Amino acid sequence: MIAKKEWFERRKYLGWGVHPKTWQGWAYIIGLILIVMIVQSLPFWTDEMRFYITIGFVGFILIDILPLMFTINRDEREHKIEAVSERNAAWFMAMVLTGGLVYDLIIGALNQQINVNWFIVIALFGGSIVKTITNIVLERKGE
Repeated sequence: MIAKKEWFERRKYLGWGVHPKTWQGWAYIIGLILIVMIVQSLPFWTDEMRFYITIGFVGFILIDILPLMFTINRDEREHKIEAVSERNAAWFMAMVLTGGLVYDLIIGALNQQINVNWFIVIALFGGSIVKTITNIVLERKGE
């Protein structure tokens, strides 16, 4: 669409996605921020109208940026580094989510009231299912 993959590179530190690598990428990001600031500061729109415009704008940004994340060229070494860092991040998040679930269960048991945070349960089981499907698909491909 508007953003070009030559303007961005893979985010290696502090998060996922892409970050600007050229002045055009920085201009694109600054332009997006300015548009959001202008839309939010216009006095004649209701809060509801601002909300819907912002949601639409975020959707546009995702449609514009997401393809870049998957088409940025990486060599074999970068693929391997990213795979290991993603694995380590996933393990950390799974451990924290499991710890949170166990904590909730213990506190609930002590209060004689079991409350389960279903978002944590879904995240843990969903991650396990995604890992299983990925392993099956890659083993069948012979990778």
